Amino acid sequence: MPPERKKFCSSACFRSPSREKHTGNKEIGYSRVVYCNDPDNPDAIWRKYRRNYVSTTKYTLATFIPKSLFEQFRRVANIYFLVVVIVSFTPLAPYSAPSVLLPLVVVIGLTMTKEGVEDWKRWKQDIEANNRKVLVYDRDHSFNETKWKNLRVGDLVKVHIDEYFPADMLLLSSSHDDGVCYVDTKNLDGETNLKLKQALDVTASLKDVGSFKNFKARINCEDPNERLYSFVGTLYYNGNQYPLSPKQILLRDSKLNTDVIYGVVIFTGHDTKVVLNSINPPSKRSKIERRMDKIIYVLFSTLITLSFIGSLFFGIQTKRDINGHKYRRWYLRPDDATVFFDPRRAALAAFFHFLTGLMLYGYLIPISLYVSIEIVKVLQSIFINQDQDMDYEKDQDRYYEEDQDRPRLKTNVRTSNLNEELGQVDAILSDKTGTLTCNSMELVKCSIAGIAYGRAITEVEIALAKRRGKMPLVVDGSSSNVPPPSDDTIGAEKYIEESKFRDERIMNGKWVNELRSDIIREFFHVLAICHTVIPLSVPNKEFYEAESQDEVAFVRAAKELGFNFLRRTQTSIEIHELDPTTGEKVLRVYELLHVLEFSSDRRRMSVIVRNQENQLLLLSKGADSVMFERLSEHGSEFEAQTKEHIDSYSEAGLRTLVIAYRELHDDEYKEWEREFLEAKTSVSSEHDELVEAAADKVEHNLILLGATAVEDKLQKGVPECIQKLAGAGIRIWVLTGDKMGTSINIGYACKLLREGMKLIEITLDLPEIVALEKQGDKQAITNDSFRSVKIQIEEGTKQLDEESSVGFGLIIDGKSLTFALDDSVKKSFLGLAIKCASVICCRSSPKQKALVTRLVKVEEGKTTLAIGDGANDVGMIQEADIGVGISGVEGMQAVMASDFAIAQFRFLERLLLVHGHWCYRRIAMMICYFFYKNITFGFTLFWFEANASFSGQPAYNDWYMSCYNVFFTSLPVIAIGVFDQDVSADLCLKYPKLYQEGVQNKLFNWPRILGWMFNGVLSSIIIFFFTTRSITSQAFREDGKVADFSVLGVTLYSCVVWAVNCQMALSINYFTCIQHIFIWGSIAVWYAFLLVYGSLSPTITTTAYKAFVEACAPSILYWLVTLFVVISALLPYFSYRAFQTRFRPMKHDELQMQDKLERR
Repeated sequence: MPPERKKFCSSACFRSPSREKHTGNKEIGYSRVVYCNDPDNPDAIWRKYRRNYVSTTKYTLATFIPKSLFEQFRRVANIYFLVVVIVSFTPLAPYSAPSVLLPLVVVIGLTMTKEGVEDWKRWKQDIEANNRKVLVYDRDHSFNETKWKNLRVGDLVKVHIDEYFPADMLLLSSSHDDGVCYVDTKNLDGETNLKLKQALDVTASLKDVGSFKNFKARINCEDPNERLYSFVGTLYYNGNQYPLSPKQILLRDSKLNTDVIYGVVIFTGHDTKVVLNSINPPSKRSKIERRMDKIIYVLFSTLITLSFIGSLFFGIQTKRDINGHKYRRWYLRPDDATVFFDPRRAALAAFFHFLTGLMLYGYLIPISLYVSIEIVKVLQSIFINQDQDMDYEKDQDRYYEEDQDRPRLKTNVRTSNLNEELGQVDAILSDKTGTLTCNSMELVKCSIAGIAYGRAITEVEIALAKRRGKMPLVVDGSSSNVPPPSDDTIGAEKYIEESKFRDERIMNGKWVNELRSDIIREFFHVLAICHTVIPLSVPNKEFYEAESQDEVAFVRAAKELGFNFLRRTQTSIEIHELDPTTGEKVLRVYELLHVLEFSSDRRRMSVIVRNQENQLLLLSKGADSVMFERLSEHGSEFEAQTKEHIDSYSEAGLRTLVIAYRELHDDEYKEWEREFLEAKTSVSSEHDELVEAAADKVEHNLILLGATAVEDKLQKGVPECIQKLAGAGIRIWVLTGDKMGTSINIGYACKLLREGMKLIEITLDLPEIVALEKQGDKQAITNDSFRSVKIQIEEGTKQLDEESSVGFGLIIDGKSLTFALDDSVKKSFLGLAIKCASVICCRSSPKQKALVTRLVKVEEGKTTLAIGDGANDVGMIQEADIGVGISGVEGMQAVMASDFAIAQFRFLERLLLVHGHWCYRRIAMMICYFFYKNITFGFTLFWFEANASFSGQPAYNDWYMSCYNVFFTSLPVIAIGVFDQDVSADLCLKYPKLYQEGVQNKLFNWPRILGWMFNGVLSSIIIFFFTTRSITSQAFREDGKVADFSVLGVTLYSCVVWAVNCQMALSINYFTCIQHIFIWGSIAVWYAFLLVYGSLSPTITTTAYKAFVEACAPSILYWLVTLFVVISALLPYFSYRAFQTRFRPMKHDELQMQDKLERR
């Protein structure tokens, strides 16, 4: 299996100037020419296309150190510490150079080592991939093994089953007679379903070695680009030209699921689509991280201020040392001082002291903060990934036998630097199909020839009936509501569970007795033929694969009613169906001439086939918005009834498509085919437009057959999840392609819209707009539509202001949304939307989803989360502050673009309300505590300086200061960032209002941050002055000696270590054994360090030599002072928390008290 490629470095690093013009740019060119099996062609040699060698490493052996160091010193804090290290080798330094160099080397070394290991792993993967073997057709007219990296553009390649394609290739032929092969593209897009690829008829016969001897061809195609699902090109072979499509393209790193294929290499190496797609996703930073940068600036300002104050007083005191011929501080020998203490040059001495102060007070800046946060977030991610309450077992996976273990889909944190952002989500923007629903489609109803069929009752119908206060009834042939047949004992709930089409009037071959059996037959012909479904089988099991689950539902329903789709080839489709004249099952083969594929712009799909009666038929299905306008005058006989049924189906929350067909004349078809083939063989930027225009010319004068209604069930737990998220104060937007009626009723079914909620509908389905559309005046339509949307927004805002006590839901359709997103209106639209509890955007395109997400994110400035499951949701997911992908039926494109991946929408509740709340609280507490402990330590240095005439002498031994952040206070911070819980998971879910602490940023706002900083300053005052006043004015040892400088340093430092670690213990809500070990172990490590370090040579330890063993430990005063000072330093915070909990409790305080009372 090929290596999992997390990211690729920029291919520009490997690009030579001569090849630049052949590489893909944002504007795709169409200049690539590939000479197949013709390596000696002069033009092919001149073009010098890239080799197939791929490198995904970020560094090389030569660039690792300089590039990695550059990455590290892009952080302002690291630059500061580097300057400090450099200056520490000068007389300005208040401490020894090694003591400040070691922490910087450790921090940067760890990060560089981590990056180096990751890059080494990528290098090993590259070596493995580049040296794989593949069979290539050589000059000796045989297939011989060569390494992937040696492949060239134009080479003929032979690939066997379960092998990966070494480059992007054109499929020439396969072991199947019709040139078909099946491909697993899981490594490209994450999709597990097999893809059908089909060679051109003209090359499908090239299968043996001899047939390639005289094979020469030329391909003109698009330049390299990252579009996985499109390809524009033309094959020139034997004097003819043949259009190429994605159906003939085999992409690198996808796996063959057919015995053998032959192909020709088109794109190699860094020109392949998988490599061009493997770029870093948009960089996202959490709001806490951005605010943390501002706090660093505040600390830098504090550092400069303290240094300035110190240098100012130092300069004044130094200048006063010589007054005429009098020496004030004669013991300092001011007459023989260096430039750093020269009273005659006091200003210069003060400047140098300022530089010394910048180094001395540098401990205000936490050097290990970024590394600690990175460690904490990685550990948080591991715990989220391992949460079994968010695991999902796929209970109906068609690839697994009954005795096999079914796969468990786990939550996957793909971007750990956004963990705390999960606790601050203000708005969720969600897709519907596959996100709120299962994306497991079943045809439950249909309208044929103006008659409604299907007796199933949907979830939405039941919810709608409950809302109206009556039980749901099924629909009979005359569209009236009647109970189900008496002989059918299946109740409503079982209808929902099975969700199968059932109607005794047309099942079991009874459709032949219906009045319009001819229309029914054509209707199911369209369902059985007009699709891209692939029939597959495993032992004892058959199933269908398709890019759209709707198509699978149609084929299954057609099979149940006697139109069994058996097999498709490149040129034919086989159907086993009931012959209405004989009553026998017969095999009918339809010649497949052309497939006019579905696209989001066309909103329809058609196939052109020739039946056994030699009739040319165009079979078509599509959205009602584009199909009804293409009906012929005589083909719209049932239009009114069908529209009525579509409206009722939409009200029931069903997805509808219109089914139609027409018969083509040979002359008309030949003329159209010529134009269509010209469009398909065009190799230009207008290729898609030309193909669509040609397709549009034949899709008219259709005859209406009816409409389908497909149910997509809500996922388990969706209504409860939405209700809980709404209870947490999170606003929910649903962006869907469904109709307004469908969207509203599904909104009620999933409790997005609630009873008593008033709806504000903004739509352009108004009589005056419809009249203008019929006239075709585009400018008038635009002007009136814009004016209408603006008026509706103003009226909605007015209604909200007048009835502010009532909950509102906003519904807007896609046409209106286009105008609502205009620069002059979007703020008014957003102002209306944010006042509503729920917002549903109907008929919205992928681009509109992304634009709405950007509007909410940018204009509100609050955290947005977008969640989806398909490729059409990628733009929205990447645009939001947090992107969540669902591992759904539509593949993994959304997951691959996301920051977090979950298996079901309901897990979003636990991800946000539990893990989001915990991560936000932990990171906020961790950062605040980090600054607290550094300010406490840094300000004790300042108070000592103030008492020592700002001499530049630090209060502590050099190595005490160096080890403070690394050994004595780092682990407890990590513990609180990983393990602390203010309340349990059950309480988080039971009381969703607790989540508002994160949304309102109550734990990391400026008052709280400044409060922790003030606590640090206050602690430093208490520690320094209480300690110095306690031990300097009396005997310290038994022999009557007073405390010296080394004793004062050890006592002060001990008080700081005890105070900051005990402060952590006070702040923790949820103790584990790990936290106890880290907190009390850090204090124990300090004393162990004193014993070991103090026993070394005095030339190394200087002031620390035997200071603890001989001076401090034997003195009872040392232990009493430490106890008294630590309690005094903790008392302010303890008093504040006691007061706050009693008189101004936060939400988590209330829940903690309530939980304690309930446990009693």
